[in-house]
Amino acid sequence: MKRNVPVSSIMSTEPVTVHHGQKLSDVQTLMAERGFHHVPVVSGDRVVGMLTSTDVLRVSYQYGQDPRQADAILDHTLSLEDVMTKDVSIIGAKESIRRAFEILAEGRFHALPVVEDDVLVGIVTTTDLLNYALEQY
Repeated sequence: MKRNVPVSSIMSTEPVTVHHGQKLSDVQTLMAERGFHHVPVVSGDRVVGMLTSTDVLRVSYQYGQDPRQADAILDHTLSLEDVMTKDVSIIGAKESIRRAFEILAEGRFHALPVVEDDVLVGIVTTTDLLNYALEQY
């Protein structure tokens, strides 16, 4: 496997993001409709968190089984910032694919926001990394 290939060569550009002030139910709907497991939470162009499908499921089950009822309760009791992971691992666009493997191998996340000068420019997932590894063999 090549050692110094930048993560920017395999990342998805123009990732779908959500704004930190959006309603939790709207973000949950977006994730379900698009089949996303992770979505970066931004303030402007800067990553301030990551919302995962696990985060959403955890709070949804706490507030009821009926999705409409849960949405209404969630929107009035919790904000996106209450549920998202704030301590997000990120990677620079020029950092190596190997470094992305190392970060994701820690097991905290399955997706990494990719930044350049602290501005979000892409996202790389475990699927992207596995596809890259398969291409090498």
